[in-house]
Amino acid sequence: MHSDVIKKGVPAAPNRSLLYALGYTKEELERPLIGVVCSYNEIVPGHMNLDKIAEAVKAGVRAAGGTPVEFPAIAVCDGIAMGHVGMKYSLVTRDLIADSTEAMAMAHQFDGLVMIPNCDKNVPGLLMAAARVNVPTIFVSGGPMLAGTLNDGRRTCLSHMFEAVGAHYAGKLNDEGLEEYEENACPTCGSCSGMYTANSMNCLTEAIGMALRGNGTIPAVHSARLRLAKHAGMKIMELVEKDIRPRDILTESAFHNAETIDMALGCSTNTMLHLPAIAHECGITLSFDMANEISEKTPNLCHLAPAGDTYMEDLERAGGVYAVMAELAQAGLLDTGLVTCTGKTVAENLQGVVNRNPEIIRPLDNPYSKTGGIAVLKGNLAPDGCVVKQSAVAPEMMVHEGPARVFNSEDDAIAAIYAGRIVAGDVVVIRYEGPKGGPGMREMLNPTSAIAGMGLDKDVALITDGRFSGATRGASIGHVSPEAASGGPIGLVEEGDMIAIDIPAHTIELKVSEEVLAARKAAWVCPEPRIKTGYLSRYAKMVSSADRGAVLE
Repeated sequence: MHSDVIKKGVPAAPNRSLLYALGYTKEELERPLIGVVCSYNEIVPGHMNLDKIAEAVKAGVRAAGGTPVEFPAIAVCDGIAMGHVGMKYSLVTRDLIADSTEAMAMAHQFDGLVMIPNCDKNVPGLLMAAARVNVPTIFVSGGPMLAGTLNDGRRTCLSHMFEAVGAHYAGKLNDEGLEEYEENACPTCGSCSGMYTANSMNCLTEAIGMALRGNGTIPAVHSARLRLAKHAGMKIMELVEKDIRPRDILTESAFHNAETIDMALGCSTNTMLHLPAIAHECGITLSFDMANEISEKTPNLCHLAPAGDTYMEDLERAGGVYAVMAELAQAGLLDTGLVTCTGKTVAENLQGVVNRNPEIIRPLDNPYSKTGGIAVLKGNLAPDGCVVKQSAVAPEMMVHEGPARVFNSEDDAIAAIYAGRIVAGDVVVIRYEGPKGGPGMREMLNPTSAIAGMGLDKDVALITDGRFSGATRGASIGHVSPEAASGGPIGLVEEGDMIAIDIPAHTIELKVSEEVLAARKAAWVCPEPRIKTGYLSRYAKMVSSADRGAVLE
């Protein structure tokens, strides 16, 4: 066992003395040591229940003959961090989580790991760590939040809450209406109830083979979540015995499966940052171009919020991620021979799985669209690509051309939107918010929600080298690469320039001649960094572009 180096023989006597100081018995030290990485804290609603999940995992580990050892991982609530400097610290935690978990796992030589994440960067950060450490590992998340209910019986969620702010600024919602959303949008613990980034990543962790069935969809408040955690604790012992490791599961074909399921589910555009970053830790390159290739042959089968009015609890009742996978497998769109954390293949896992609600999970012959939920656009504005969640774009905005309204920060853009200075037809451009320029690549949920709340989501596009929350809907195009701070063409756009967007054709064009762009490029000067000290300053110096997953180099 890996842990023998700190448990066995004369040289390990000092190590054993410290383990005895923790209260472990000789009998416990004879068993495999299983690290239980718990992201519990008291500031993230999706993590407030993870102490209960950890206790259930540890019970499962003990029941199967292991010794669980818990240690923490950090997590940021993107919703609470939204709209201020705190959002600069969201994406960057993905690497802090991966680094710190790697350090703890390697320093203490665990025989296996159970990862307990839930919210946005916590899931990919722990997947990155799992790939690096490469000891048997399984994931079990805290589960999604239930949808809220307004006084008139309508269901609601966090994306509606953000859009309510825009409606309030537009005079479409009074103070009492805003307060009603505040009190009802987030009614339970758990990751916010739509197909936002946290739930997208938890579903893809299940889809890629690193978590048991139901991990992405069983609600946080259901007791089935505790049973799932116990089974994950039991299953890690089997993985240790069989020596099935993350890199045995996280193969190139597994990532292509995950991208296919991503397209069918209509996941957050943030998956286009996280899947490449996780693959990078496995020595695998996932290109933007592959995303369009997969999307072209993968139908979009689900329209959960913000694309539609259904929620994670509905997907669970319909059969969950496995039911979506079963639909795709029927069409030969998945590699079903791959090994998973169950110890079985994808095909074996899907035996007997049925779609219990063809309105929630559309069958292949009746999809929401014949192509997947995400599209990558390229053109002279984004030579290396940019990303849009096309399943959440109104039909009227799939092709759009309009004048650029240019802002050098999210703060300036949101002030203009709230002041009513953005009108139908505009293309809002927010730049210097990329991985380097932000630094930290802030999410733009506030401006996109304000546009939607004001009723302009069918008339206004938004383009940024930053990124979007999974709760964003509309013609919101992010991850523009190269970013402005790296000299990308988005930094050369001027007020009033015409921008043409054609999502079906995968193009985005700045309607300015090459000669004019060359002159602007010659005169361009990179602005001074906004932050010159601390972790964000170091991050800006090391981070790659968004099209490569914003990995540190």
